[in-house]
Amino acid sequence: MATPSYWDYLKLQDLLNLQGGLEDDESQLGPDELHFIVVHQAFELWFKLTLNELRLARDHLAAPHVPEQHIPHVVHHLRRANTILQLCADQFGVMETLTPQDFLAFRDKLIPSSGFQSFQMREVELLCGLADGERVDSGFGDPLAAIRRMGKGSEAGEYAIARLEAAMEEQSLRDALHAWLWRTPIQGSAPGDPGDEAAITAFVDRYLESMGQRYAAQIERLVGAGVMERAAAETKFNGMLALAGEFLRAEGAEDPVRLRRIRAAIVFIESYRELPLLAWPRLLLETVVEMESRLVLFRSRHARMVERIIGRRVGTGGSAGVDYLDNTTKYRVFKELWAVRTILLPRDAVPTLQQADAYGFVDEAGISSVRIEATT
Repeated sequence: MATPSYWDYLKLQDLLNLQGGLEDDESQLGPDELHFIVVHQAFELWFKLTLNELRLARDHLAAPHVPEQHIPHVVHHLRRANTILQLCADQFGVMETLTPQDFLAFRDKLIPSSGFQSFQMREVELLCGLADGERVDSGFGDPLAAIRRMGKGSEAGEYAIARLEAAMEEQSLRDALHAWLWRTPIQGSAPGDPGDEAAITAFVDRYLESMGQRYAAQIERLVGAGVMERAAAETKFNGMLALAGEFLRAEGAEDPVRLRRIRAAIVFIESYRELPLLAWPRLLLETVVEMESRLVLFRSRHARMVERIIGRRVGTGGSAGVDYLDNTTKYRVFKELWAVRTILLPRDAVPTLQQADAYGFVDEAGISSVRIEATT
């Protein structure tokens, strides 16, 4: 066997022969069509790597027990995905070197193909945990349904359908994260411990009490400074406190006990982030928020690129075009992580920590306490 070369390892001959477009011949492409194809193929390669990183992160979190030393691995894979997503957003700058007239020269030949048919981007959404009812109507229905309709009968289309159906059966990153959060000891109490539900309720009650005290002080400062009338200030802050109570108590949820514990765990990790065994979990939560933030920025950048080049035309696939893309920027899969930011308290206002030694490092003699995650 010959010594492998760079071009052998990367299959460069095959790769560089994939830009022929519908004619399968680069010489038949319009002047700017090669640019359009290469940029979008590059997006799909980055999506492929993003999916791999998200699955690796998900698989670590999906284990029945997640050792503390595995959390840095989850953060590592998510950070790589985040860097890729940032690169993808920046890549729209390359796309924007295409002028409106340049694109119009070959745009019609793309009909009825469209970017919303990127099944890998739809896979990213499914893998993160975007629910069916949360997907935005593309202008003529659910994008997944559109892919199914268009994909039937062709080899490539059936492949896309199979990929999406497989992704629908996978555990999402959101579900794996919630399962991990649910097992987090709060004030030293873990699921299955005697009185665990009472411990969670007590933590939430004390947290809301501290929020109320904090809001009362803010009302006095605003009223004292003449910025707001007392009645208006009390209405605003009392409304915020009521919403915080509904959120932390998971009122009206399908499984309020479980969701209450998950939300309390997020608040607990954020509130006592300086504790040794909470530092990496807190970084994990921040990295997930960063990932979704970069997805939002990617979608926003995509919409502005499209608006800059084609305005508000109907999309080549019949979608609502820019309006559809703008609506996708409202997606929030990890809602709890975003919502908690509204109710976080400064360190000196959080409830007194119970069983603090449970969150320290274990020394060489094995002395120190419970793990950050309980074994179930």
